[in-house]
This record gives sequence, C-alpha cells and structure tokens, in this order.
Amino acid sequence: MIDISNISKTFNLGTVNENTAIRDISLNVRKGDFITIVGSNGAGKTTLLNLITGSILPSTGTIKILGKDVTRSPEYKRAAYIGRIFQNPTLGTSGKLSLEDNMNICSKKGFKGLKISLNAKQRDLFKKELVALEMGLEDRLKDNVGLLSGGQRQALTLLMTVLSRPALLLLDEHTAALDPRNAEIVLGLTQRFIDDYKLTSMMITHNMKHAIEFGNRLLMMDRGEIILDVSGDEKRTLTVEKLVNKFHEIRQTEYVTDEALLTL
Repeated sequence: MIDISNISKTFNLGTVNENTAIRDISLNVRKGDFITIVGSNGAGKTTLLNLITGSILPSTGTIKILGKDVTRSPEYKRAAYIGRIFQNPTLGTSGKLSLEDNMNICSKKGFKGLKISLNAKQRDLFKKELVALEMGLEDRLKDNVGLLSGGQRQALTLLMTVLSRPALLLLDEHTAALDPRNAEIVLGLTQRFIDDYKLTSMMITHNMKHAIEFGNRLLMMDRGEIILDVSGDEKRTLTVEKLVNKFHEIRQTEYVTDEALLTL
C-alpha cells in the first residue's frame, strides 16, 4: 500500500536554523492497516503525514503509494487517493455554504462550473448518509455549515471524506480540538467508518489510551524517528504504563550506548 524507504527531512539546510525533523525512516503500511501514531510535540508525526501527502517533499529517500513512486509528485495529484482530516474542524468544510452544497461539492470532487445543481434524488441520498452520524443533520441540509458545532462539523468532514473512498485516510489529531463528549462520538464514527469502508488509515493522537484502544498497529515517534512499532498480541496487551515504560527503556538504552561511544 505505502512503502517509505529511508526518508529524511531537513528544514533550513545549511543555515543556523537547520532542523532535521525526520531521520531516515522506513515504513511499510499494509492495505487495511489502521495505524495510530503517538509522540511528543516535535517528534515528527505531522511532518511524516505531510511527506506522505506531498505538502512537503523529502530531503532524501523514496515514497511509493499503491506501487507508484510519488516522492516528487505534487500534493494535488496525491489528493485523488488520499483523504486528510486536520485538528481544526473548520478546515474540512466551507462555513459559508450550506450543508447540502458542501456534500454536493464533495460528491463531484470540486466545482465543475459556477452553478451547483441539486435534485431531490441527491438530497435524499445526502439525508440517508447523514443519518449515520446520529446528529439530526439530515434535517438541516439548508443550514450553513458555519452554524454547526465543532463536533458536528468534524463529523461531517469525516463523513464527506470517507464517502470519497480514499485509498488512504490520514487523521491528524482530528479530535484534539473537540470537547470530550464530541471527541468520543467522532472517534466512534471513525472506527465505524474505517470498518464499514475497509479503509487504510493513519491516526495521530496525543492520547495514549486512544492509541492503544484503536487500530491494529501503533507507532511511537521521537526526535524524527519511529522508535516503536507494535501490532497483534503485543499491542492488544499494551497499557499506558507499559507504553510509557517502553519509551523510557528505548531512550535509556540509546543514552547508555551514546555514553559508551564517547569513551572509545
């Protein structure tokens, strides 16, 4: 599905502000994987997703998606098969347009002309799809999306994204800006849609409990590296305490190794 080989990303190369955000990462994402990604601020999580989408290009290494080398492909070309949802609920929809117009644009993959045509059949289809959110939005097709709450708007963004059937769904802390109740609702919808549509997904989260609870595979990043990659029984038996301990064990081992090298 996705093959990432030895990618690195250095910003401001050769200047006093030089910063290596991704360090020689190799990663294979299999079709049907639901990968959760944890790590502290600055660990490289969002930069990794940016490299996959093409919003930034790697300094070294290659990226293949669906068997095609996309290392230097622009973001707009990759957008045909990658769906991404951001932390800010306002980024996935147009608040100045009605709910039905937002859904119509999504269904047509963007504007085809100055006029957006809608008919009764399309409206009925949109209502049926919105029922799945269990938020009563099927009765608010004419309302501007800007009138919706953050949770409603993010749920709508999620629905619109999965209905476009992306080959890869990227979730960049998509519940972090929501209150706990709405966050749980959107997470539940996320799991249901991923299962129903059999999506390959990667989800960044700062909540280690969610990282353990959701998905079949967990990555931990730190200082631009993937320092832990667990799945199967190892992931199913993880706890937050075990995950924190693993982080300290890995970094303590690295620290001791670095100290030993200094004595050579």
